[in-house]
Amino acid sequence: MTASDFIVREARLGDAMAIARIYVESWRDTYAGILPLRALAAMDVEQHAARWRSSIAMPGREAVLVAESGKDTIIGMTSLGRARDAGMGLDGEIYTLYVHPLATSNGVGRALLRTGFEELADRGYRSAVIWAHAQNPARFFYQAMGGKLIAERVTFVMGASVPEAAFGWKSLALVETSRT
Repeated sequence: MTASDFIVREARLGDAMAIARIYVESWRDTYAGILPLRALAAMDVEQHAARWRSSIAMPGREAVLVAESGKDTIIGMTSLGRARDAGMGLDGEIYTLYVHPLATSNGVGRALLRTGFEELADRGYRSAVIWAHAQNPARFFYQAMGGKLIAERVTFVMGASVPEAAFGWKSLALVETSRT
């Protein structure tokens, strides 16, 4: 798969179920052995689809973008908006960025991040932060895309204590240090 094999576009209401599937499958794939298995197994695609339908229906607060391959095949997603942690000095945030486990390493994440940054810039933001589980392999991707480790914290996700790392960009430009 190459960048010409997919497009990144604004999500539509009809995409919510596919977005929820990618979200749940990505969590189960990425966090197996990191988060409690019972919590991952309890993730409900229908509940997540309702959440994504709500976000898509109110684009002023949170933008949702999808990567689409072929006819209506969603292979990745990202959501973004105003930074939730204003004390970091960065005004925009990529809230989520997930690529279907079978579509990774094909430029989909890079295209979603680049388009997400373009959308943040269109909304008047000048910088961005992404929070990731400290053991998520995506942290290496964020670093390869020019993100700098700027903060760490511990939160609770699904009843488990989760160490997180924040990666920041002072400008909305990707600086690729290696191909991932």
